[in-house]
Amino acid sequence: MTPQPSPQAGAAVKAADRAHVFHSWSAQELIDPLAVAGAEGSYFWDYEGRRYLDFSSGLVYTNIGYQHPKVVAAIQEQAARLTTFAPAFAVEARSEAARLIAERTPGDLDKIFFTNGGADAVEHALRVARLHTGRPKVLAAYRSYHGGTQQAVNVTGDPRRWASDSGTAGVVHFWAPFLYRSRFYAETEEQECARALEHLETTIAFEGPGTIAAIILETVPGTAGIMMPPAGYLAGVREICDKYGIVFVLDEVMAGFGRTGTWFAADLYGVVPDLMTFAKGVNSGYVPLGGVAISAAIAATFAERPYPGGLTYSGHPLACAAAVATINVMAEEGVVEHAARLGGEVLEPALRELAERHRSVGEVRGTGMFWALELVRNRETREPLVPYNATGQAAAPMSAFAASAKAHGLWPFVNMNRTHVVPPCNVSEAELKEGLAALDTALSVADEYTE
Repeated sequence: MTPQPSPQAGAAVKAADRAHVFHSWSAQELIDPLAVAGAEGSYFWDYEGRRYLDFSSGLVYTNIGYQHPKVVAAIQEQAARLTTFAPAFAVEARSEAARLIAERTPGDLDKIFFTNGGADAVEHALRVARLHTGRPKVLAAYRSYHGGTQQAVNVTGDPRRWASDSGTAGVVHFWAPFLYRSRFYAETEEQECARALEHLETTIAFEGPGTIAAIILETVPGTAGIMMPPAGYLAGVREICDKYGIVFVLDEVMAGFGRTGTWFAADLYGVVPDLMTFAKGVNSGYVPLGGVAISAAIAATFAERPYPGGLTYSGHPLACAAAVATINVMAEEGVVEHAARLGGEVLEPALRELAERHRSVGEVRGTGMFWALELVRNRETREPLVPYNATGQAAAPMSAFAASAKAHGLWPFVNMNRTHVVPPCNVSEAELKEGLAALDTALSVADEYTE
């Protein structure tokens, strides 16, 4: 679709937004939201007719891009047939969505509890774990993000937690492996893995194994920087959980449904958790949907004992119809395989070549359509391009980088001192190369801030 400029309509949208919309994670008077006129495939555009290649996939959820005709048609057909119905009933779209998800989850995660998004999926996963074990505590990693609701934000391991952390949520944080910025003075991935597992088990020992209900980890941490866990780490956590009777929860809200070039990132590591949360890519974000995939052993806890939780819109027919269509599209069009191939053959080599040419790039890491560039002031010292949790003038280098990307038609996903490269999983090779050219230019701006 060719965007048609309509500045007057855009001005009206912007005025209404500024007058009435309260935006998340923002100081309301300090933001300037772009008024979006439309989107299709890997692109969106504003009311001035400027088009942007979306290297953020919305908020890492448009795994099949915007406005896929088969998913749009499925939503329309479901709306004409049965727009909504209460969650206590068996509804075809809900049943089929659960079946298709269960077919793809690892191991025996065959029971699906539907939520409205990723944060409430985490809320319910942790509630299930506490009820199943009868224990109060949850262990979660620093450098993580699990959502903005009360329990989810408390298990989050980044600064967004701080304002809501009362210290009474029963959460204990620990360091997960990340060799580039190791907390364990490791020199190899093997050392980092072994020392991170030792640290985790020591934390459990000092907290009291009998008090810990669950350990929750993002299979591949997303917002925090797409830090691929070293070989053996997730398997090691699985063993520790089994040893102490702790529920192992994997958060696949961002990494799931093709993003890593597999249906779930857990597939990369051959690990089966007890509970797994999902959202975002399950239906490309077309209608809000999330959920928890539950193992047979935990599901049995609630076979004759009611689960004390639910949501009015759990398994909403429109959202589930979108999920059915999305999963079928991904299977029919080979989207997961495409993400793996293009990621390995095109994206990874191109990003590593950019890293060689730009002194602001400290590290490249990722898989599939899930990549991050760690930006630094100094490659030798690994000093970040901007300080941790920087705002205002301190964040100027990242702001300049992002502005350059947008000026060249690329919408980036930036967080602290990283830029993520997370286009739709079905992005074309030509689109990918177009985005990489714009990224190349933006990195030249970041280079100006290096030593």
